[in-house]
Amino acid sequence: MADEETVTVSIALTPQGRELGVPQYATDLSAGMDLMAAMPGEIILEIGARRLIPTGIHIGLPPGYEAQIRPRSGLALKEGLAVLNSPGTIDADYRGQVQVIIANLGHEPVYIQRGQRIAQLVVAPVSRVEWQLEEELDDTERGEGGFGHTGR
Repeated sequence: MADEETVTVSIALTPQGRELGVPQYATDLSAGMDLMAAMPGEIILEIGARRLIPTGIHIGLPPGYEAQIRPRSGLALKEGLAVLNSPGTIDADYRGQVQVIIANLGHEPVYIQRGQRIAQLVVAPVSRVEWQLEEELDDTERGEGGFGHTGR
């Protein structure tokens, strides 16, 4: 395994999250930890509907880090479930419960079970920006071309 940096993140579990435990990496090389649905029971997500799904965790990130909520590819492909506002950003000063906005973009209702893995959580460093105001920017080969400008 490559050299890696370990970041200590504080976590508190809600009563609904206690039996689910803390998020885990599925494999040694996984970038994200699985987030689980921590609602009391099963919900049905109708076609075109969206719901805010609790995960049962509160996190305390250290300064200089963020957590990103990302979709799980299998749910997107097999069920048509999408994580809206993706990637969702959790700031280092947020202490509320981590929740996931799930939308059903599929062709039939989807059942979400308590304890089901619904999204991934990735913790990443954050760079702070200090703006340097210029009258104009330097030229590049690309220039102002965007939105398919390169033809690829």
